[in-house]
Amino acid sequence: MKTVLMVAEKPSLAQSIAKILSKGNCTSRKGLNGACSVLEYTGSFQGQTVRFKMTSVCGHVMSLDFIGKYNNWDKVDPAELFSQAPTEKKEANPKLNMVKFLQVEARGCDYVVLWLDCDKEGENICFEVLDAIQPVMNKGSVREQTVFRAKFSSITDTDIWNAMNLLGEPNRNEALSVDARQELDLRIGCAFTRFQTKYFQGKYGNLDSSLISFGPCQTPTLGFCVERHDKIQSFKPETYWVIQAKVFKGKDSPLTLDWHRVRVFDREVGQMFVNLAKTSREAQVESVSKKEKAKQRPQALNTVEMLRVASSALGIGPQHTMQIAERLYTQGYISYPRTETTHYPENFDLKGALKQQTNNHIWAEEVKALLSNGLNRPRKGTDAGDHPPITPMRAASEAELGSDGWRLYEYITRHFIATVSQDCIYLQTTIDFKIGSEAFSCSGKTLISAGTDASIPVHINNICQRNYVTVENGRKLKPTNLGIVLVHGYYKTDAELVLPTIRSAVEKQLNLIALGKANFQQVLQHTLDIFKRKFHYFVDSIPSMDELMEVSFSPIAATGKPLSRCGKCHRFMKYIQAKPSRLHCSHCDETYSLPQNGAIKLYKELRCPLDDFELVLWTSGARGKSYPLCPYCFSNPPFRDMKKGMGCNECTHPSCQHSLNSYGIGQCVECESGVLVLDPTSGPKWRMACNKCNVVVHFFEHAHRVQVAQESCDACDASLVAVDFNKTRTPLPAGETQHTGCVFCDPVFQNLVELKHATMRHHRGGGARRGGRGRGRGRRGNPKKPKDKMAALAAYFV
Repeated sequence: MKTVLMVAEKPSLAQSIAKILSKGNCTSRKGLNGACSVLEYTGSFQGQTVRFKMTSVCGHVMSLDFIGKYNNWDKVDPAELFSQAPTEKKEANPKLNMVKFLQVEARGCDYVVLWLDCDKEGENICFEVLDAIQPVMNKGSVREQTVFRAKFSSITDTDIWNAMNLLGEPNRNEALSVDARQELDLRIGCAFTRFQTKYFQGKYGNLDSSLISFGPCQTPTLGFCVERHDKIQSFKPETYWVIQAKVFKGKDSPLTLDWHRVRVFDREVGQMFVNLAKTSREAQVESVSKKEKAKQRPQALNTVEMLRVASSALGIGPQHTMQIAERLYTQGYISYPRTETTHYPENFDLKGALKQQTNNHIWAEEVKALLSNGLNRPRKGTDAGDHPPITPMRAASEAELGSDGWRLYEYITRHFIATVSQDCIYLQTTIDFKIGSEAFSCSGKTLISAGTDASIPVHINNICQRNYVTVENGRKLKPTNLGIVLVHGYYKTDAELVLPTIRSAVEKQLNLIALGKANFQQVLQHTLDIFKRKFHYFVDSIPSMDELMEVSFSPIAATGKPLSRCGKCHRFMKYIQAKPSRLHCSHCDETYSLPQNGAIKLYKELRCPLDDFELVLWTSGARGKSYPLCPYCFSNPPFRDMKKGMGCNECTHPSCQHSLNSYGIGQCVECESGVLVLDPTSGPKWRMACNKCNVVVHFFEHAHRVQVAQESCDACDASLVAVDFNKTRTPLPAGETQHTGCVFCDPVFQNLVELKHATMRHHRGGGARRGGRGRGRGRRGNPKKPKDKMAALAAYFV
């Protein structure tokens, strides 16, 4: 029996599709990477009985990056990134082992059906999957098709079975257009980002942004925000006066009338008109007119409109909205949520989609009336050639979807019902009055025929994270000082860097690649040539942007507070707390990087034996991790097996009292490359923490002293730990106060050890280093992972 491998874009999507195609009769097992399931069943394919294996990826399998040496900001000229720097495809998430997982499942398979999302990104992922699996699949005959592509827009029985019965092939040109965009964004974004980040962070101390990033899409988005801000700031309000008249008859409620002159800008003139109106105490009706008007039903819903309404009316940000919409899609509640189209194709089953809503008590009556009286054909919109408009595909309740999920689903459903309803017809009545010599009027609306009321993203998220804009009340974006200065600087040097026009032109070229009308290499080279020239002009013109920076930000030497002494001049260096946090010696004019997203303080006035710099202590909080570091070694690794960004808990100095050799205990119980290191500052709530991952082991609470001994455990090679308790609080047997043993193997310590995960914000540590702990390497090799005791620690896992 032949085997068909089917691959979807997300695990939840794979489960939904397999459930439909197998009619619920499939088995499920976890894949080797732990993130993706494999669902199996027997069925018919191409006229033969086959074994189906349905699984998924988790988005992109591969990502584009520069080869190793070109990721060094200090040694590579950003201009080289446009052409000289080679790129390579790397696994997007190495921890998932996605390539190995796909190859294991594809080995021995005869056919593959690709159920990736039906857009350009999905086509690109198709070929990432094929590159991984084709070398291990069975080889078919030359003429036999073995690769198939399923095209679908919703997770309904009808759509999925239609896709399975009308399989095509993946589109190489669309995939190439994504490859081109990825390479352009990488080369252009990295070149500009590296240059302006190093230039400005080296001069100013209060930018409060860890990265001064540039992006071909991100920067024009910031430009829109700043442009709107500038208009608001430059607007000069002008005082004006209006006349309000209230009329009533008998005991009726008064009517407020609108003045025909609307407003005047001179108070004395306004007072003159008030005096003229006051000559009469009655309002004379001049005319009554009635006019039937219509409010058009909305066009079908696309992504942009959904995001706009979700933000302005529902108060849900664009990124969160897309996360909710994608979840609703994979669960089969709505159609594919990424579409530019506002026009339904002729063969779209509008009636079938509407029938799904007949049992919802909120709009059941309207839906039943529409089905009984006949649907109105939706307004003609734009067909972008991608996916149908966003449409509800099955009924749901708030209990099923949760608060935000239901609010978005309700809006999508109401919008859809409105698109197939009649236009709203109402009668507008206008009454014209005369009071003295002045004319006034009032208008009212009477509903004749109701339409249903339909009222209720990533680039924005990026500029928020970079501290270029902040989100104010009412979900309004307000650019920060840094965002404003950057945009004004781009306008001053090269306006095209911040205007959307050049990105629009690039997108048109990428679309031509997708349509097979333009050559991939030619488009790539032409665009890179344009931006390379712009980059060189930007570098030459940076003083004009710097003039704006000087007005808004403080020089680095004038920022921060004294903290620790420089090892070169022995004067105090200033701690700059604004992002990115760092130390600056104004006497030597040197700046030293620090770990981010934590607190920095002086470490007992101790000094590094290599360079005489005072050590500082980084901590992520009481429930997190802490470790000392030398500011100079952190930026300038002293040994070959160390990398930038390593603290004392990873330092391989053979004799330093603060290094890994002094405090390392044993290999981490969870990750492969980490070492559990004693935190000497943690007493009396002692702990050891992994120097790679966020594992923290709490032990020996209330101990008077905890030290790492020179001896090692015979069973696991971990360093022994010497513990000294106070007499009144000792948990040791027979009231003993001192004991030396292995935290993994010694039964005396077994109930005094607790494994946890550190509570941490994102923190960039040093580069990964192979092998176990550094202590004693060469003397007795790397310590073994205490496998049996790992289970014992895991029993305390919280």
